[in-house]
Amino acid sequence: MTSQGSLSSLAAARIAVKALLDGGVRHVVVSPGSRSAPMAYALAEAEAAGNVRLLVRIDERSAGFTALGLALSTGAPAAVLTTSGTAVGNLLPAVMEANHAAVPLLVLSADRPAELHGTGANQTTIQLDLFGEHVRFAVDIAAGSNPKRAVETAIYAATGALEDTPPGPVQLNLAFREPLVPEPGESLPVTQGRGVFHYDSGPQPLSMSPAPAELAERRTVVLAGHDAGPVAEAFARAHGLPLLAEPSSNARFGPNAVGPYSLMLENFGPGSVLPIERVVVFGRPTLSRPVAALLAREDLPAAMYEPVPVAWYEHGRRREERFDSLTELAGFAGRGSAEWLDAWLLSGAAAQHALDGVLEAEQAANGPAVGATVWKHARGQLVLGSSNGIRDVDLAGQPGPEPLATVFANRGLAGIDGTTSTATGIALGAARETTLLLGDVTFLHDAGGLLLGDGEPGPDLRIVVLNDSGGGIFGLLEHGKVEDDGGYGTAVERLFGTPHSVDISALAAAYGVGHTSVRTTAELATALSAPLKGRSIVEVRTDRSGLRPLHARIKASVGAAVSQVLLGA
Repeated sequence: MTSQGSLSSLAAARIAVKALLDGGVRHVVVSPGSRSAPMAYALAEAEAAGNVRLLVRIDERSAGFTALGLALSTGAPAAVLTTSGTAVGNLLPAVMEANHAAVPLLVLSADRPAELHGTGANQTTIQLDLFGEHVRFAVDIAAGSNPKRAVETAIYAATGALEDTPPGPVQLNLAFREPLVPEPGESLPVTQGRGVFHYDSGPQPLSMSPAPAELAERRTVVLAGHDAGPVAEAFARAHGLPLLAEPSSNARFGPNAVGPYSLMLENFGPGSVLPIERVVVFGRPTLSRPVAALLAREDLPAAMYEPVPVAWYEHGRRREERFDSLTELAGFAGRGSAEWLDAWLLSGAAAQHALDGVLEAEQAANGPAVGATVWKHARGQLVLGSSNGIRDVDLAGQPGPEPLATVFANRGLAGIDGTTSTATGIALGAARETTLLLGDVTFLHDAGGLLLGDGEPGPDLRIVVLNDSGGGIFGLLEHGKVEDDGGYGTAVERLFGTPHSVDISALAAAYGVGHTSVRTTAELATALSAPLKGRSIVEVRTDRSGLRPLHARIKASVGAAVSQVLLGA
C-alpha cells in the first residue's frame, strides 16, 4: 500500500529520467518488462520531446553490450533499462567489461517494492549489489521515494567525477509499486522529432614540441596498448623513439610506428647489438606474449603514463613507475638517437616486407592476411573482436602515416561475448560507417545481436566474419602442441576447436542481413570497397589446419629479415 505523500511510480520515474538527462545521458537501451514500465513510459515521453534516443532489445545481454558500445563511441554515459529478476543478471558480462574498461554504463534495474521481497513474489530476488565490486556505485531506491539525488550521485560516479575513481558502471535499483502505467487520459507530448546526439569526430593526430636537446639519449621504446590514444604517437615522434602500438591503442600510425613489432623484440633483447634500455607504456598492452615478457623483465626500467585513474589494474600490483606528467615522463624516457630509431624503422620495413611475402605466397585467405586487408580498407570506425581477429591486425596491419579509422575493442576483459551488439552501439552512437572484424565463434556467440525489432534504427555496419569452423586461436597456443603430439586424440579439437557447420548465410537471411562469401583477400578487398548502407556480413571462408605452420613461417621469415638488417648496421 502506498504511503500518504509518496510519489507515484510514474512521477518518480519522470524525476529519474530528468536527472539522467541533466547528467548527460542521451542514449538508453530498453529491454521490455512490466516492472520497469514506469521508466519506459517516462523515457518514451522524453524521446517524444527530442531529449533522448531509445533503442529496444529483447535480449538483456545484447542490450547491455549495445549500451556499452554507445558509451564507447560517444564518450557520454549511456543507460540500459531492465525489468526485475534474471533480466538484471544478464547484464553482468557488459558490466564486467565496463568496469575494467572504465566505461560510463548506467544500469537501471527495476525492482519489486520492499513489501514483496521474501514473500515468493514472482521475479523477485536480491538485486542490489548483484554486480559486486564491478560497479562504482549501487543504490536501492525505495518505491515512492524521490530518486533525484541517487541518480546524480550515480552519474558522478559513472563519469569519474568522484576523486581518485575512474569512470565505470553503476547500478540504480528502482523499486516501483503498482500502478505501473500512466493515468487515464495522459498521453505522449507532441513529437519534436528524434534527437540526434553524435560526438565522435574521428581520429585526430596530436602535435608535440620536439624533445629538449639536453635530454639523455636512451634506447627507449614507446609501447602503446589499448586506449593509449594519439598522445602515445605524438610522444614517440617528439622524442625520436620507436612506437610499438596495438591496433586499439589508436596510436598505430605515424613515421615512428613499427608494424610486426612483437616478432622483433627478441632481436633487441639482452645480448643483442642494440638492446632495449627502457620502456614507456601508454594504455593497456594485452595482445602478445613477447610484450608481456618484455614488461616482466625486472632488469628493464619501465614507466607508465597515467594522467587519470585507470580501472584495469590495482596500484602496487605492477612494477612500472607511474607518471601523470609528460614532462616528467620525458625525463625518464630520454630521446632516441638516429641510430636507435633507424634500426627499428629499417628492421620494421624489412619485417613487414618479409611478412607480406609469406602472405602473398598463400593462395587462400588466412587470418593475418584478412587482418591486414581489413586494416587497410576500414574507414570511419573499426571494431576488432577478441581472440585472433585483433591479434591478426596487430601482426599484419601496416601502420599508415595518419589514422584511417577510430578503433574499438572490448579489451577490459577481452571476452568474445556481446561483440556484435557492442559494434552496433558503436555504429549507432557516432552515426559513422563501421567495420567489425571477428571470428566465427565470436560471431555465433552473439548471433542474437543481429536482431533489431521492426522500426528500430539500424547501423551502417559491415561485419567481416573469419569463418574457419571453430576456435583457431587455441591451435596457436600450447594446445596446438598437445594436438600435434597426438596423446589426447580428438580431445583438443572437440574441447578447444569447437568445430561447427553453421550456415552463416542462412543465419544472416533469418535476420534480414545481407551476406557475401569470399575466399581470397582480393575478393575481400573488393567487398570492403563497396559502398556501405545498412548492415551486411562478409564471410571469409578459411581453413585453420594450416594456421600454426603459417605463423611459424612468418616468424622465421621476419626473424631472418631483421637479423640481416641489424648485422649490416
